[in-house]
Amino acid sequence: MPGHGNPLTRLRIALTVFFALDGFIFAGWVVRIPAIKHQTHASASALGLALLGVSAGAVVTMMLIGRLCRRYGSHPVTVVCAVLLSLSVSLPPLAHSAAALGAVLVVFGAAYGGINVAFNSAAVDLVAVLRRPVMPSFHAAFSLGGMLGAGLGGLVAGYLSPTRHLLGLTVIGLLVTAVAGRTLLRLEPPVRQVPQGSQESQGSQDRPASDDDTPQHPHRPDRPDPRTRGLVAVFGLIALCTAYGEGAMADWGALHLQQDLDASAGVAAVGYSCFALAMTLGRLTGTALLERLGRTRTVIAGGATAAAGMLLGSLAPAVWAALIGFAVTGLGLANLFPVAVERAGRLAGPSGVAAASTLGYGGMLLGPPAIGFMADWFSLPAALTSVAVLAAVAALIGFVTRRTAAG
Repeated sequence: MPGHGNPLTRLRIALTVFFALDGFIFAGWVVRIPAIKHQTHASASALGLALLGVSAGAVVTMMLIGRLCRRYGSHPVTVVCAVLLSLSVSLPPLAHSAAALGAVLVVFGAAYGGINVAFNSAAVDLVAVLRRPVMPSFHAAFSLGGMLGAGLGGLVAGYLSPTRHLLGLTVIGLLVTAVAGRTLLRLEPPVRQVPQGSQESQGSQDRPASDDDTPQHPHRPDRPDPRTRGLVAVFGLIALCTAYGEGAMADWGALHLQQDLDASAGVAAVGYSCFALAMTLGRLTGTALLERLGRTRTVIAGGATAAAGMLLGSLAPAVWAALIGFAVTGLGLANLFPVAVERAGRLAGPSGVAAASTLGYGGMLLGPPAIGFMADWFSLPAALTSVAVLAAVAALIGFVTRRTAAG
C-alpha cells in the first residue's frame, strides 16, 4: 500500500470514513426504533408503514442522484448527502404519530439513499483503478460503523432520550463530514485508461476473481445496451434479496429480541451489534474470499449461509441462540450487496450503481410493511423467516445466471 501522500490512498481513506459514518448514523437510529415505537403508540403494522418512509425516500432519490453524480461528480454529491443525512437523523424523535414518523423518515431515507449511490459510485471508480476486488472493504467500514453506532446506542439507551442521542449523532456527523469532506472535494475521481482493443478492455484484467468476471466498459454510454441493462437488473435482484434481509435485521431485529424473547433494551441493541460485527468480519475478509472463490461462488455460498442463519435467528427459543443466528446471517449477507453494486457500477457507472441500489432498496421498501403485516397476521418470528427465503433466492439467482453473468 502506498504512503498516505498517495492520492489513491487518501481517496480510499476518505471514502472509508464516509462509509463508516453512514453505518454509524443509520445504526444509531435503528437501535432507538423500540423507543420511537413506544413514543408514537404505533402497532407493528403501523410502524412497518412508517419505516417504509426510509426506503421510499431512498428509492425515489437514487436514480436522480445517479444523474447528479454523472453531471457534478460523485465526490461533491457524497459530501452534500452526508450533511443532509447528519441533519435528518435528528428528526424522528420529533414525531408523535406513525404518520409524522413516516414523513420525517422519507427525508432521512432520501439522504441515506443519496449518499449510498454517491459513495458507491466513487468506490467503483477507485476499485477499477486499483484492479483488486476491494469493494467489500468499504462496506466493512459501513458495518463497523453500524456496530459502533449500535453499541453506543445500547450503552446510552438507558440514560439518554432518543432526542438527545440522535442530536448527538447530528453533531458527530457534521464534524466528520467537515474533516473528511475537505479531502474528498480536493481529490479528482480516478480515471482508468484502458487501450481500445487490449485484452484488459475485454474484461480479463482481474483474473484471480474472474471465473465470473463482469464485462467492463471503460467508456460507458449514457444509455447502456439491452444486454448490459439486463445484467444490471440481475445484480439488482441479488441486491434486492439481500437488502431485504439487512433492512429486516435493522428494523425488526431488536424488537424481536425484546418482544418475543424478553431481552432488555440493552441486550436487544446487542443483537444488531452481533449482526453488524459479523458483517464487518465477513467484509474485511471479502477481498481474499473473492480472489479465491470468485464472485458467483461467493454469492451462492453467502446466500445459503444467510438463509440457514436467519432460520436460527428467527425461530430459536433462547436469546443466545438467536444472537448466533443473527451473526451467521451477517456473515452470509456480508459480501452479496457489495458484489452486486460493484458489478453493476463497472457495467454502467453511476447509473448502474443507482439502478442496482434502487432495486436493492426496493427490497427494503417491501420489507418493513411486509414483515409488519405478517407479524400481525402470524407472529414476528414467522415473518422474519421471509429473510431466509429471499437469501436462498439470491443464492439461486447467482447459480442460475452464473454463465450469463460471466460473459
